[in-house]
Amino acid sequence: MGIIGIHVFRPTVAVVLILLTSCNYTSSVVTPQTSQPMSDTPITEPINYLALGDSTGVGVGARNGGYVARLFKRIVAARPDSKLTNLCVSGATTDDVLRYQLEQGLATKPNLITLGIGINDIGHGVSIEDFAKNFEALVSRLKNETHARIVVSNLPDISSAPRVPEFARGQYQQMIAAFNQRLEAIAARYDVIVFDVQKITHEQLPAHPEFFSSDGFHPSDAGYELWADEMWPVMKRTIGL
Repeated sequence: MGIIGIHVFRPTVAVVLILLTSCNYTSSVVTPQTSQPMSDTPITEPINYLALGDSTGVGVGARNGGYVARLFKRIVAARPDSKLTNLCVSGATTDDVLRYQLEQGLATKPNLITLGIGINDIGHGVSIEDFAKNFEALVSRLKNETHARIVVSNLPDISSAPRVPEFARGQYQQMIAAFNQRLEAIAARYDVIVFDVQKITHEQLPAHPEFFSSDGFHPSDAGYELWADEMWPVMKRTIGL
């Protein structure tokens, strides 16, 4: 029997990323660089830590938690009376944080906040303008309605993830860089610390496949541990430990 016809489907990068993030595939790993100077004044009371964001805050892909849980372990070892409210949700976008995490988080009256969000915005096809609008709304309210020290993670460069097709990697990397430019400009206007996830993931992930979990997208335990190791000096200086 002869071949009647073959149709080869070559999905666009947007289609690939929507499929990935609709399955709750998100971020990766980090570096101790910041865009803003840190306060030299320590927080003297127990740390009341609020975490907002996506699956990396939850720890999807690992057995022993994400970067939030690993950072809090270090915080509570130094300040035994500290507490954590982790509102991160796998698959969350900036709009989701605004709608479902922010109000509950503000009610906890935190003195330390981490925000890691944005990679799912790209995956769900959110425009860079809508992302920037949502991100600024988040940062503005956190600055104006709390007295907390705020550390924002920019978007990781996970273009080398096994689940990202080769043909999509260059465009994905460019999108991440463009979103980060807007994020960092907003953070600078509000004098918010930016933890540079992009740089370390760009440098480390292509040569270290073990930093990805078995799903080929989220960090592994080793990946989250690298994240926490790199972020911890920034957190220590931010809160004065």
